[in-house]
Amino acid sequence: MNAGSSLELKERPVSPHAKKVGIKTLGCKVNAYESELIGETLKTDDWKIVESSEPADLYLINTCTVTREADRQARQEVRKAVKRNPDALVVVTGCYAQMDPDACSEIPGVDLVLGNDRKLDMHKLMPELEKGALPKVMVGDLDQHVSLPDQLITGYEAYTRAFVQIQQGCDQGCTFCIIHVARGPSRSLTPSIIKRQVQRLVLNGYPEIVICGVDLGAYGSDLNAGDKQFDLVDLLEELLELEHDQSNPFRIRLSSLDPFHITDRLIDLWAKEPRICPHMHLSLQSGNTLILKRMKRRYDAEHVRERISKLRSVVPGLVISADVMVGFPTETEAQFLDTVAMVQDIGVAFPHTFSYSERDGTPAANIPSDRQVSVADRKDRNSRLRESAKSLQAATRQERINKTIWVLPESESKRDGYVMCRSEDYLPCLVPENQVQMGRWLQVRVASVEGEFLLVG
Repeated sequence: MNAGSSLELKERPVSPHAKKVGIKTLGCKVNAYESELIGETLKTDDWKIVESSEPADLYLINTCTVTREADRQARQEVRKAVKRNPDALVVVTGCYAQMDPDACSEIPGVDLVLGNDRKLDMHKLMPELEKGALPKVMVGDLDQHVSLPDQLITGYEAYTRAFVQIQQGCDQGCTFCIIHVARGPSRSLTPSIIKRQVQRLVLNGYPEIVICGVDLGAYGSDLNAGDKQFDLVDLLEELLELEHDQSNPFRIRLSSLDPFHITDRLIDLWAKEPRICPHMHLSLQSGNTLILKRMKRRYDAEHVRERISKLRSVVPGLVISADVMVGFPTETEAQFLDTVAMVQDIGVAFPHTFSYSERDGTPAANIPSDRQVSVADRKDRNSRLRESAKSLQAATRQERINKTIWVLPESESKRDGYVMCRSEDYLPCLVPENQVQMGRWLQVRVASVEGEFLLVG
């Protein structure tokens, strides 16, 4: 492929009389991918996609249910849509719809509650929905059926990077988590459709592909390739061989990994392949082995330290963010401090801290109340853990001063004359606008740090 060739696929013109669809996405990157796919399939002569904050004829809210706060946000977004246009059709889908369809259907103005088993069939349901011929709740058994992508998307209107889902569901069943119920068992998309999807996005000019899944490292566990299992590393190797603009090679970012899935083969690939971004979002949860066991995680604290140490030895500039939970039932102050120590020891510069949230139907919610951590203590530990990571964040930024880094432009900056970019290790960076070209990686030299941003002079 020539560097100067046109990469954009032409979309057919939208009818000026087309009705409007607003899609609101809450939660994870898998939801972001699925929302784009739903939007792609809804685009016809009769329908066009608009911002979810605009007046529309149909609103689709793709929800999350990872915490009670996520449920509250979902209800709030539904009410906003109904208020925006009381005459619009309103569809609620995603994990909250799957887990509590009655609560969703009882919100005034909701026309359809669609489970994860049918969410990607939205375009097929539209004629019946418009006629009012569908039941209000369509939520099925994810063990029997789940909708997986069967067509490709051309791009993401709101992003400079593209998300690609490779895997759905989870077989783990952690004691605090309801997502394995909301998403069903682990299912892998076939390598052929993933490669076709990535190839289309790369040829359409996307310089970064974010590989995502509900339990990403489990990819391939349900696929058989003769005597050899096809896994995440096999897939990444094949994706890296895809056709691309040699003057602007696309990079791959992994969305989230369980420490159990940081295998020697993955570490070896990361060591030799500079196009895998040196950033990891780790599904850590706790730094205490007993709490990890009670969570039903697949690793202990020493395993985490050993894996990250080995990975850092071959990817020395690795930046780690991580999901970390505090206040899990029975967690003592000493066990919480083990988590604080873990964050420091393995260098989690950007912990995404969560206070434990009881979820009906999970084993952890059944632990007696006298062994539950008080809400006040959960909030206190959350705040202390965030505070403990600030020195790591500052050191990570300071280490980049006077170094050359690769960055990808994202959006206009509040600072005049600068563009907000992300480095390949995902640090925000301000670059003079005369140095950037949207959609292309560029090398810059970091001059200083300004607040949360690296600053290029």
